Amino acid sequence: MSSTSSSPLHLAVALDGTGWHPASWREPVSRPRDLFTAAYWTDLVAEAERGLLDFVTIEDGLGPQSSRFLDPDERTDQVRGRLDAVLIAARVAPLTRHIGLVPTAVVTHTEPFHISKAIATLDYVSTGRAGLRVQITARPNEAAHFGRRAIARIQAYDSPAAREVVAELFDEAADYVEVVRRLWDSWEDGAEIRDAATGRFIDRDKLHYIDFEGRHFSVKGPSVTPRPPQGQPVVSALAHDTIPYRLVARAADVGYVTPSDADEARAIIARIRAEQNAAGRTAEPLHVFGDLVVFLDDDPAAATARRERLDALAGQPYTSDALIFVGTPLQLADLLQELQGAGLTGFRLRPAVAGHDLPAITRGLVPELQRRGVFRHAYEAETLRGRLGLARPANRYAAATA
Repeated sequence: MSSTSSSPLHLAVALDGTGWHPASWREPVSRPRDLFTAAYWTDLVAEAERGLLDFVTIEDGLGPQSSRFLDPDERTDQVRGRLDAVLIAARVAPLTRHIGLVPTAVVTHTEPFHISKAIATLDYVSTGRAGLRVQITARPNEAAHFGRRAIARIQAYDSPAAREVVAELFDEAADYVEVVRRLWDSWEDGAEIRDAATGRFIDRDKLHYIDFEGRHFSVKGPSVTPRPPQGQPVVSALAHDTIPYRLVARAADVGYVTPSDADEARAIIARIRAEQNAAGRTAEPLHVFGDLVVFLDDDPAAATARRERLDALAGQPYTSDALIFVGTPLQLADLLQELQGAGLTGFRLRPAVAGHDLPAITRGLVPELQRRGVFRHAYEAETLRGRLGLARPANRYAAATA
């Protein structure tokens, strides 16, 4: 799936606590006392829906947030603790009508059967707006929470041993997604007859064992949840280098990448398309979204001052794996169109302060993009797949039976 600067772009936001800056919770608009309430998350997603955004992703993890990549820290001046992302999405779903809901699932220590059932249920609750963001973890302390496996400690990120550990985890994640997708297909459409007169609730011939046998999983199936309304809810993943690019190419409908400029975006997209071809998915649509952290204000100086104030509260300059944008909605619109011209089909924006920067996206950036004719004025498709231009896929087992 390609993009040009004149074609409509897709827009999502990544929700994480009170925002992506570690001092965001100290801003007056951040409502830290409400962070662990349903109302807080409902308000954020409702704001995103008012802005006609394609979807929101909701961060999750298997351990407390940390300023260190592989180990927990002892900081008490930053947000620690999360609600379950899938349950947040399920709570918000009945209170929204259009926006896609894409919770994060850390697949390294969770069972694909459980996640397939949870996301299928979310798709029913949201009437076809569910997705899944797949994430791995290489943290030894998180493996210790489960006690079923040990993960070797990575001493140097660029060492052969580290690459081997990460490659194994991403290969497992690809198998995980394949199992989840097969479980979603293990009930054919129309398997539920629900005929009270004859006493037949299901057609047993339309339920299928998936009989998946791989290096990481052996799963028989079928699922206990009927096929989701979308057939296959949208699967997405964040990727920074060749190994995760391969996961996106093999298993995802949407990949999030972190280019620093248009040239790097072109290079990343070329690498993902090459991996997609190698995986035999050349003909399948695959969105590539750019991730950016945003500090948005009407005046560039105000955005810069706000970032500096937050950095001072945190005790150090904020850094990110993604490009950090500081400026106005108009300037951000210019940048998004430039990156879109490099081949990105959409963007996932990370609000530095959710209470400030999310409304700046929905009430400042979106109207500017609409004025330029590159963003919708109303929701059209009913499902998340439809909004992303992804057809509802045929059931693989129905095709095999036929």
